[in-house]
Amino acid sequence: MLTPTDEESDHQLLSLNYHVAESQDQKGGKHGDSGSTKTAEPHQHNLHHESTSHSNNVDNPNLSEMHCDTHTGKQPLKCDTFGKDFKYTSSLETNMRTHTGEEPFACKTCGRAFRNNGHLVIHMRRHTGEKSFACKSCGKAFRNNGHLVRHMRTHTGEESFACKSCGKAFRNNGHLARHMMTHTGEKPYSCKTCGKRFNQMSSLNSHMRTHTGEKPHSCNKCGKRFIQKSALNYHHTRTHTDERPYSCNKCGKGFIQKSALNRHIRIHTGEKPYSCKICEKGFTHESALNRHTRIHTGEKPYSCKICEKGFTHESALNRHTRIHTGEKPYSCKTCGKTFRFPSNLKRHIRCHTDEKPHSCNKCGKRFIQKSSLTYHHTTTHTDERPYSCKICGKGFTQKSDMNRHTRIHTGEKPYSCKKCKKKFLRNSNLKSHMRTHTGEKLHHCSTEVPDIKE
Repeated sequence: MLTPTDEESDHQLLSLNYHVAESQDQKGGKHGDSGSTKTAEPHQHNLHHESTSHSNNVDNPNLSEMHCDTHTGKQPLKCDTFGKDFKYTSSLETNMRTHTGEEPFACKTCGRAFRNNGHLVIHMRRHTGEKSFACKSCGKAFRNNGHLVRHMRTHTGEESFACKSCGKAFRNNGHLARHMMTHTGEKPYSCKTCGKRFNQMSSLNSHMRTHTGEKPHSCNKCGKRFIQKSALNYHHTRTHTDERPYSCNKCGKGFIQKSALNRHIRIHTGEKPYSCKICEKGFTHESALNRHTRIHTGEKPYSCKICEKGFTHESALNRHTRIHTGEKPYSCKTCGKTFRFPSNLKRHIRCHTDEKPHSCNKCGKRFIQKSSLTYHHTTTHTDERPYSCKICGKGFTQKSDMNRHTRIHTGEKPYSCKKCKKKFLRNSNLKSHMRTHTGEKLHHCSTEVPDIKE
């Protein structure tokens, strides 16, 4: 799950409140006289516009021009990209900047640019440290009133913003607006490099780092760097602590992140809110749908900088990179053996505990890992070979076997010796080769062979 920074949250809150306000204005405009009171009020404020402090409009930056069409009878202003209607010229201009990427308001301190002045004013408070909105219950201070209002609901438990499509309730308008995009499919933020679209600015900012290679968040324990702060938090909790603060009420399983718990709960409820538009397959979370969609499109946006191999998602690239770097960040507390992946460590621990949770329903034989059970069932109880080589048609019981076989055709040798740089198809071959450097001999003959005299 993507977790925006405070500044991105400020930016999104303003942007999303703006989108919702526009939607509500459009709906209100359909009621004729019933909306005249609302439209008259901003008109009265315009009489005092010059004497009003700019800071009063910080939390609603799009009120600079209010030429209401209910008085003039003019046709609403329309966005050429999505066809969305706007009442105010300033609202249309702000909307157009989401498509053009224009950011005319720049911070004099750090140079960061914004689409509207309201976002810049709130950003400036990061430099000045100003937090003029304080909670009366606990004293916590905030940079803008919207965040204070959202915080107050943590005390009251109020969830007053409900989705009209599915009924789900939210504590603030911004969260509701983001949720609504899951129904409408709207993605107003686009990447200038590859054109990919996103429904949140924070998602776009994180995506841009896949092009630039920037990883601004580093672990203070091991120094590993991450694109997103949420990924760093996840890494720290998973790798350096045993903390699982979120637990399932159904089965008691613990999770590092609340979003992971929410996804897990869908296993019990059977809910699959995300479905593929091509094959209609359902998924419990959006990221799984995005990865699945790449099967149809063939898109592999993540590529290895060393061998240029492409991957459908970032986690697969990270796992692959460890083949080149030799990094093994997961270690067994019992024997100290290290592993590249947490799943490998989990399976290894069962060697110490003798746990074999997977049993064959045909013969009752038990296995440490599910893949061993699957392999046993396929090779012993069936003649099935579900994975076949696209080049020569040879069948395999496991996908990993097929992948290794494919390297015979492609010539790929991803495992290299750090001593002499020799490359190998398989990791097991590399390990055997390494013994030529270390002089290690694992197998000893128990029978003495007499010297042969010539």
